[in-house]
Amino acid sequence: MLTKAAVLTALTAAALAVAVPVQAGAATAALPAAALPSTNMEAVLKAAQIDPRRADSTQTPGAHDSVLLVEQALQAKGLLDAKYVDGYFGTTTITAYSQYQKSLGYTGIDASGLPGKTSLEKLGDGRFTVSGVVSAGSHVTYHGVTLNTRTKAMLVEAEKKLGYQVSLTQGSYNPGGVDASAGTHDGGGAMDISVSGMSTATRTTVVKTLRQVGFAAWLRTPAQGFAYHIHAMAISDPDLSSGAQHQTGDYYLGMNGLAGRGADDGPSVPKVTWEEYQRG
Repeated sequence: MLTKAAVLTALTAAALAVAVPVQAGAATAALPAAALPSTNMEAVLKAAQIDPRRADSTQTPGAHDSVLLVEQALQAKGLLDAKYVDGYFGTTTITAYSQYQKSLGYTGIDASGLPGKTSLEKLGDGRFTVSGVVSAGSHVTYHGVTLNTRTKAMLVEAEKKLGYQVSLTQGSYNPGGVDASAGTHDGGGAMDISVSGMSTATRTTVVKTLRQVGFAAWLRTPAQGFAYHIHAMAISDPDLSSGAQHQTGDYYLGMNGLAGRGADDGPSVPKVTWEEYQRG
């Protein structure tokens, strides 16, 4: 039987919610997911496209906190120097994220430095959760070319707004398919549209409509070294090739997406991603 003193000690400990000390070497419980900060994948993707293309260190609006969490995690893995942990997803952070993707066994477009859902969640394990998830989806055939389900949904919406369907001459996941494309079609989110039979006004309308639903789109011309066609990239597609990432970043910065980085020559519309368009 317990002595009176032992009983009183036990009651006092219970009243004061005194915890039993953790033994040396015992593992501590991880923080529950609800207690972790959250990084917004939409914001991180946008910054990873735009920031590396800037001439200065201006940060993408609304992305600082999410990017900072990613950079802190990369630093903890020894992939990013502390001086670059600043909320700016520049070329150094792109390189660090690419190295992290390669450490997971990714290659090709899966190791381009553009964060995907799986790699971002793995990086955040025990550090942050991931919100605003963007998925490219599976590969599908539409209008005779390969797209992913996100890009197809965007094009279907654009065609709905136009009131007619367009003809595609090149789709996505087409490495080495067209030399003049400079690798922009190697990954997802890319497509070329025929303008055969279109008037000048119709071409402009198609480009404008594509931009309204979340594409970085331009009319390519013989003066630029191309046969007439419309080139479009789905902004924030997680499968974008490196070249496509550069084009979408340049689009946000008011450029034409070409190597010379000239001024944007397309119709002016508010720049949105597919997810932002869907939210209205």
